[in-house]
Amino acid sequence: MKDLAIQFGAKLRDKRKTLGISQDKLALLAEIDRSYAGRIERGEVNITLEKAYQLAEVLGCDVRELLP
Repeated sequence: MKDLAIQFGAKLRDKRKTLGISQDKLALLAEIDRSYAGRIERGEVNITLEKAYQLAEVLGCDVRELLP
């Protein structure tokens, strides 16, 4: 299960950087704490499906682009 979180986080980080969005801005737009956004990107937490969809919406992509 941990591998999924790590892979999701890596894809999230790559997409965010490709779009030129800072981690702070991502956190603000997704209404989460910046430190929590960092933990998601490092694969340290398992997030809800709802949060995954919210992050995808903020990044303007389909949630499937962020899934391993």
